[in-house]
Amino acid sequence: MRLKTLFAAAAALSLPVAGFAQQTGTPAFTGDAFRSHVAFLADDLLQGRNTGEPGYEIAARYVATRFQGLGLKPAGPNGSWYQQVPFVTYKLGETPARLTIGGRTFENGKEFVTGASSSEANQTIEAPAVFVGYGIDAPAQGFNDYAGLDVKGKVVVMLGGVPEGTASDIGAHFSRGKARMAEQRGAIGIVTIRTPADQERRPWSALTGGIHHSSMTWVGPDGRPFTDAPGIRFSATLDTPAAEALFAGSKTPLAAIFAQAGKKGAKPKGFALKQPLKLERQSVSQRTTSPNVIAMLPGSDPALANEYVLLMAHLDHVGVDPKLEGDKIHNGAMDNATGISTMLEAARAFVESGQRPRRPILFAAVTAEEKGLLGSQYLAKNPVVGGGKVVGVVNLDMPVLLYDFQDVIAFGAEHSTLGPIVERAGAQMGVKLSADPLPQENLFVRSDHYRFVQEGIPSVFLMTGFANGGEQKFTGFLKTNYHKPTDDLSQPIDWQAGAKFARINYLIAREIADSPEAPRWYADSFFGKTMAPNQPKAQRAAR
Repeated sequence: MRLKTLFAAAAALSLPVAGFAQQTGTPAFTGDAFRSHVAFLADDLLQGRNTGEPGYEIAARYVATRFQGLGLKPAGPNGSWYQQVPFVTYKLGETPARLTIGGRTFENGKEFVTGASSSEANQTIEAPAVFVGYGIDAPAQGFNDYAGLDVKGKVVVMLGGVPEGTASDIGAHFSRGKARMAEQRGAIGIVTIRTPADQERRPWSALTGGIHHSSMTWVGPDGRPFTDAPGIRFSATLDTPAAEALFAGSKTPLAAIFAQAGKKGAKPKGFALKQPLKLERQSVSQRTTSPNVIAMLPGSDPALANEYVLLMAHLDHVGVDPKLEGDKIHNGAMDNATGISTMLEAARAFVESGQRPRRPILFAAVTAEEKGLLGSQYLAKNPVVGGGKVVGVVNLDMPVLLYDFQDVIAFGAEHSTLGPIVERAGAQMGVKLSADPLPQENLFVRSDHYRFVQEGIPSVFLMTGFANGGEQKFTGFLKTNYHKPTDDLSQPIDWQAGAKFARINYLIAREIADSPEAPRWYADSFFGKTMAPNQPKAQRAAR
């Protein structure tokens, strides 16, 4: 079928029902309505909805026409449904990257791993190296790895991860902020050393397999590719032989550092290394665009007109893998056609209820989540609300709908007043709020809401829980179907569970939108204190 025909098909399946009337009261949620969105978005015609490819554009038009059919207002720039996100895709050039340590040269993909640069085509970087422990610069939280060290103009060498015993969500947040911390201290490069614990969790082959894959970031208004730490010109990870070469002649042997790192709470002290580093690599890049699709439902209270609630789900998936035998299309039914369906059904419920929320609500289908939470980051840093602000975020990502869930996990609930809202919504439906059963997966920082947490905005996202056989279904999905062509409509998806999931998220968003006060971080929340440091304590909530 030709592309024009595909676009026509998308539009046709998206047309609103004529004479669709509003009703006052609790809106209905049905499995058939939930399934209808997933069936279209996970169809082979969309070729896995990869960012920047035609299948994603079809999906974006489907969502926009659904928004239009519900009578929502376009919330993108210039009255459009689309916030076009400019991207740069980059990968290593043909000449293999090399790392020289004290006169000994190592090859990329063998003894060390590095990716491409988004902004420099040809690089030769030589600098002394300094070991900085875990590379965490947060004295207020008890992490002071740069104390007494001069790293300006140098490469910092750090252990991967965080000290044993660190809370999983806080540790994951620190891990993602290491480059920014190093840049603030004046470093120009980062080398990561894998601890024995890292090596047990992930074999070296898992890192080397992706060195020739493309990476992506968005492009700012100044035309420069975005990075959290533009002063960091490269990063690399070393296997043990290269790491041992780097620590040759140092005052503390690498084995002693590994032994210390294996102890709970241990924070190895930093020191200057004797071996200099030299990195040589080439990178190639190209530019593309892909849209976030954004709609708005106006609020009813003029006093709250500038306080927006955001319901968000990522629309992209990972596309087609031509190297696979047989089915090559990653349809992404669970990840994340179900999240988009949840958002669309919640939007429909707001409209059909006949009761406008007090606060305005944004509905956003964002791009490039699979590339590193990029579409949501662009939206967070390039808001579409004019003089207003987003006060709370509900993220909808990959609910595993293979069973009748009886509980939910709400990532971020313990950090803000969104937690009790989730609990009350669940109580209306007989659904319990449970603790995170997979802290080792660091899910709190692995989905789109985290980009708004980084901007200081209370956020939450729900996962179907482990009760009623959920553990087996959830972990089975991760093992068998996650990011595989088998994540399609052949799975025994419980469509009524989808309707149930849409309803609970609608109730959460409804209470946020109608509450007298906006969501607040708890006074003792790490994320509130760290990501919103300028917020007066009086504006934070007591537990």
